[in-house]
Amino acid sequence: MESDGVIDFYDTWAPFYDAEETPTTDVSYYVARASEVDGRVLEVGCGTGRIYLELLRENIDAAGIDLSESMLDRLREKATAEGLEPEVWQADMREFTVDAPFDLVIVPFRAFLHNLTIDDQLAALRSLLDATADDGELVLNFYAPDCEFVVENYGVEETEAVEVTGEPHRVLHRADFEDEIDAIVRGEKVLLDEHDEVVASETYRLKSVSKREFELLLRLVGVSSWTLTNFDGDPPASAKDELVWSIRP
Repeated sequence: MESDGVIDFYDTWAPFYDAEETPTTDVSYYVARASEVDGRVLEVGCGTGRIYLELLRENIDAAGIDLSESMLDRLREKATAEGLEPEVWQADMREFTVDAPFDLVIVPFRAFLHNLTIDDQLAALRSLLDATADDGELVLNFYAPDCEFVVENYGVEETEAVEVTGEPHRVLHRADFEDEIDAIVRGEKVLLDEHDEVVASETYRLKSVSKREFELLLRLVGVSSWTLTNFDGDPPASAKDELVWSIRP
């Protein structure tokens, strides 16, 4: 399987990834879910450890995989600095195996949306479910397609001030539809230094997925039991809510 540019994006962005502002609601949610588990936890798409290192800090027995070795190298550096011992390895969520299934498998921060085709989506779900114990749970989240957000933000360049190695930088970010029919979103990020020189530039692609579309995918892989909430544990009330899926194999 091809990585569809995902590895290139994260390998390029790994040294600067932690400089950007990222959500925190999902961190507390996944740590709380993992704390309830009497067993092992696997984070898929653990990146530089935004959530994974929090699991280790809470003494949760957790492992992690990521497609980008550069992101994992950054995670290991941070873990070493804190005296933590991560169990992480490079793997593709579409075709990975584990020695023994996990009691909880999590796929945070919309990582599932990097699967751009139906074949990729189904392969990922099958691998994720195979890694989940029979009495365990697979939990993942992604955004609901939001027409208002698309109209207001797609094609508009956003700027975020960040600090890299103690120096001021700017991140320019623009997202727009690459394919409106298949709902493929193409994003571009550019990191500029204080002299507006380009430090790094890379693109990524995501496949927007609706609620009913994902329900059909679950049925195609033989899943019949799931719940859908937001991060507060309530049923999603609008497209502003994140879709959080809790799936039983």
